[in-house]
Amino acid sequence: MSAKFQSRAAVTAIGSYVPQGLITNADLERMVDTNDEWIVRRTGIRKRHRAGENEFTSDLATAAVRDLTERYGVSVSDADGIIVATTTPDMPFPSVASQVQKAFGMDRAMAVDLNAACAGFVTGLQMANGLILTGAYRKILVIGAETLTKITDYTDRTTCVLFGDGAGALLVEAADTGSFLSTFAATEGSGGHHVYLTGLSNLWEGQALPGQGKLVQNGREVYKWAVSSIPDAIRELTENAGLRLEELDWLVPHSANMRIVEAICERLQFPAERALESVVENGNTSAASIPLALDAAVRAGKLKPGHLVALFGFGSGLTQSGAVIRWTAGNGREA
Repeated sequence: MSAKFQSRAAVTAIGSYVPQGLITNADLERMVDTNDEWIVRRTGIRKRHRAGENEFTSDLATAAVRDLTERYGVSVSDADGIIVATTTPDMPFPSVASQVQKAFGMDRAMAVDLNAACAGFVTGLQMANGLILTGAYRKILVIGAETLTKITDYTDRTTCVLFGDGAGALLVEAADTGSFLSTFAATEGSGGHHVYLTGLSNLWEGQALPGQGKLVQNGREVYKWAVSSIPDAIRELTENAGLRLEELDWLVPHSANMRIVEAICERLQFPAERALESVVENGNTSAASIPLALDAAVRAGKLKPGHLVALFGFGSGLTQSGAVIRWTAGNGREA
């Protein structure tokens, strides 16, 4: 076997970006029948970032990669892969990934957008790991980026309190020692109508769905599904890595809602203080929530090289995607 097929995939750098615009709970009180106490009690969210009128997902993704390059002093011009996980591309095509390529001049890079909703970022990491293991790729950017405020219905009090905009990026490179210890994936397509955005079709099993052009979510059903199925999946993911739950330094579930994060930890009997989240200050940012949580922990000095981390995304589809990784990126030049 040639040397290039002996390499593993390691996370080497991270970056993130959130737009300057804000939507506070006080702002939402002026839009719909809600209040700060209700929002915090039900969701834990205190504010969300909002992209400007002419600021789109590709802008957020590019800014996250630029943050990565500046903090770690690395170039991505030689990256041979760009995977952008998003449900809110600027347009159906060209892809957000191709616009990131344009910004950084990666002339020989595969560029692809991935739609697995809130499981998208971890799915992108799984893809990057697999591509690097083949030996055909050496350096891949995996980005989660969303502008969910552009598809949020601000007359619907049940959903408009939840969603925000942001982006996070990880650089995954071929290395002698890899980051990835185990992965997990599952899909329950029969529940897809519980979280959706209509497009060319608005039909589900022959019936028209409401909410044309805006995100629709049945929060109660999503909560029931997540709390009943995700803990067992995380146990399986961790066992497949040859670990016990208590050996994990951090659990990073999708930051859908603090109450879901807390319920998952309770079911797992895992300390909630060792669950990384990004929802309190950013809202639910779908594919961006996990990298935002990771980078906040890196910046705070909580997440360090050698730490064992379980990532678990879940959302519309209904999709699940998990990975246990050994964190291999430093804190960059800010350390």
